[in-house]
Amino acid sequence: MLDQSKFDKITSDLLKPIRINHSFMVWMGFLGVSLIVCLYAYSVQLDKGMVVTGLRDYVSWGMYISNFVFFVATSLIGMLISAVLGLSGEKWASPLARIAEIIALAFAAVAGLVIISDMGRPERLINVFLYGRIQSPILWDVTVVTFYVLISALFLYVPLIPDLKICYDKMNQLPAYKRNIYKVLSLNWIGSPEQIKIIKQSTRILAILIIPVALAIHTVTSWLFASTTRVGWDSSIFGPYFVTGAFVSGSAAVIIAMFFYRNNFKLQDYITEKHFDKMGKLLVLVSLIYLYFTLNEYMVPGYKMKKFDAMHIHALFTGTHALLFWSVQIFGLVLPIVLLLFKKMRKPLPMLVVALFVICGAWLKRYIIVIPTQEHPFLPIQNVPMNFKIYTPSLTESLISLAPIILVLIIITILSKVVPIIPVHETIEHLEETK
Repeated sequence: MLDQSKFDKITSDLLKPIRINHSFMVWMGFLGVSLIVCLYAYSVQLDKGMVVTGLRDYVSWGMYISNFVFFVATSLIGMLISAVLGLSGEKWASPLARIAEIIALAFAAVAGLVIISDMGRPERLINVFLYGRIQSPILWDVTVVTFYVLISALFLYVPLIPDLKICYDKMNQLPAYKRNIYKVLSLNWIGSPEQIKIIKQSTRILAILIIPVALAIHTVTSWLFASTTRVGWDSSIFGPYFVTGAFVSGSAAVIIAMFFYRNNFKLQDYITEKHFDKMGKLLVLVSLIYLYFTLNEYMVPGYKMKKFDAMHIHALFTGTHALLFWSVQIFGLVLPIVLLLFKKMRKPLPMLVVALFVICGAWLKRYIIVIPTQEHPFLPIQNVPMNFKIYTPSLTESLISLAPIILVLIIITILSKVVPIIPVHETIEHLEETK
């Protein structure tokens, strides 16, 4: 058994961030005001229609769909950290599991809302459920996203049950009604062997179940593109290509969260440099796999150089999108791989900088996937204004695209202030096992 002083220190350290302080209020105030501005932009779009965006007849999927693909991608990190590494017995990932699950739930939940921003008539979303055709990848995507959100919520909640009881027992400074919420949610947890067995079995079942669902969510998203004959999307490797890219963006998101939680919540004893080193190696691994698929995606059509493939590739490599394309490949993928091969770069601050470049590159990569191919339709573009030929996001569209990111930050911030970021019960259990 762990001695009482050690137990008290762990619970004190990990429960201390669960409080409302001045910094939290300032941060939430900033996010709240920013979200109101973005919602006002959306009200303008609802009133005047999609004409206030840069979307037109040819490029009808712009920043909104880029956002959707990015959000779905980043949500896969919960599966990678908690399920894959957890089932593999990688104990070092345990303190990061809840961080990954919170990120996964936030991004998955908001991903569904992102689609609404791309709809000129959002009230018609219900028709997808009422009249959706089973042959449509859109119906598949909506179904699997909804299912993934539900499983992610359970995957976050079930291992959290013992910690909710600890919150109820130890957080005496809270008002009675708040403490009772923890008590109700802890489901009468007393830590009996039977309860521990049920929690472990349930967590394992959810971990096994979430893997195929997570793979399906981004594979189906890729099929929205790959099931068409458009140049740049007509690819048989889009499924694994999207999934590996998802691991890259998700790993970067976890690293950024690790840095801020470690410093702001004073968790240096629990999120150590070892965790950054391991996450750096993981990011290199998934980035190398993603680089492999990226080379395949452009080398094969580039070798054959069919007429329309050539137009698309020239636009990316040397044309209007060349600067963005090469910046993403170099600064968002190749350079991070090279830098993270050095141990000194796998320290907290360098890792934060690298992760910021990776996650920005991940979003811009989705932009490159979505936009350029629509600017090269099979039918010639004739007798239309220039803004029909070249997509340029409007300010209104940019603000609306920013809203989901703000909403994700709000969800992550609130969850970080109501539940322990590092699993308390698992941390104590692990120390008892290794004692």
